[in-house]
Amino acid sequence: MPFYHTLGQIPPKRHTQFEKPPGRDGAAGFYYEQLFGTIGFEGMSSLLYHVHRPTMVKAVLESVEKTPVVAIEKNILSRKLLGFNLEPTNADFVESRVPLLVNKDLIVGLAAPTRSMTDSFYKNADADELIFVHRGSGRLRTLLGTIPFQYGDYLIIPRGMIYQIEFDPDTQPRLLYLESHSPIYTPKRYRNQFGQLLEHSPFCERDIKRPQNLETHDETGDFLIKIKKQGALHSLVYATHPFDVVGWDGYNYPYGFSIFNFEPITGRVHQPPPVHQTFQTDAFVVCSFCPRLYDYHPKAIPAPYNHSNIDSDEVIYYVDGDFMSRNDIAPGHITLHPGGIPHGPHPGAMERSIGKKETHEYAVMVDTFRPLMLTDAALQLDDGTYYKSWIE
Repeated sequence: MPFYHTLGQIPPKRHTQFEKPPGRDGAAGFYYEQLFGTIGFEGMSSLLYHVHRPTMVKAVLESVEKTPVVAIEKNILSRKLLGFNLEPTNADFVESRVPLLVNKDLIVGLAAPTRSMTDSFYKNADADELIFVHRGSGRLRTLLGTIPFQYGDYLIIPRGMIYQIEFDPDTQPRLLYLESHSPIYTPKRYRNQFGQLLEHSPFCERDIKRPQNLETHDETGDFLIKIKKQGALHSLVYATHPFDVVGWDGYNYPYGFSIFNFEPITGRVHQPPPVHQTFQTDAFVVCSFCPRLYDYHPKAIPAPYNHSNIDSDEVIYYVDGDFMSRNDIAPGHITLHPGGIPHGPHPGAMERSIGKKETHEYAVMVDTFRPLMLTDAALQLDDGTYYKSWIE
């Protein structure tokens, strides 16, 4: 995020000595500084101060290949995936992830974990992660602090962040996740030259859930960390607890944002999807469709006009409410409208929308700039007939 945050204790000047308080034997020692940044030394970064050296690896254990296996590489069919047909898995968030749609830039998948991540820690060294919480609540615990989450929250986790996810009991989590090889930012057109969100932005810095309650564990022993790198999940044993940071400051950290805090932009006639944009990368954008007043021109057609997907594949994850442009859609469904063919409202949707004053839908849209490929898991969730649903 392009704004500054700090937690815990930090020295008055960076890259200088930061002494620990004297121990029982009178010895002090120093905290260990770590630069946590992206894009070399040019991207956003934070400075972390550890009780122990963050570099102590005791053992490297197994590596498990996690690269998604593509079932359909070249897809031209519009598809509807029944996401809630994915059975819950007796596993934590990392182990329960099921990739569905992939290209060289990102992975789109679902997870239905049944337990918290408590026996190990996780780091994605390949990608930034976006997690949308459709069902469930809990806490994202990281070495930079904790972020409570609940239904409707986006969680943005920068690559390299060590974390655990804990779920509240009996919440039956349902999660949509993206793994992005490009950094995930807020939309550029909603920021000024200093990075501040502008007055016409549909959300602002006050809406951001930043890390809080920094945990500092001064512990040695065997700590299992699973690191995703080059598509493989490597298990390493660290000599100290990874949450041993006493303080940090900077611009690179995880954060949360609730879809319920997105303020839709409306107009006299139908507004194009970019007004719903919430996040961007070099390879795709993410939009939030939220309850809003419809267009107020006397001849307005609230339903979207037909449009050609030439430059992107469109993925919509339906969250809740009545999605006005679609027939036979329910929470947890995912539609894929591939580039190369036009799509638009289902038969009857345009006519039904005329004269309506508002919508109460919630959905997450992902538009990719490269075609998406489907995994076998996606085919198992595919209803098989969606591409015919525009026939009158």
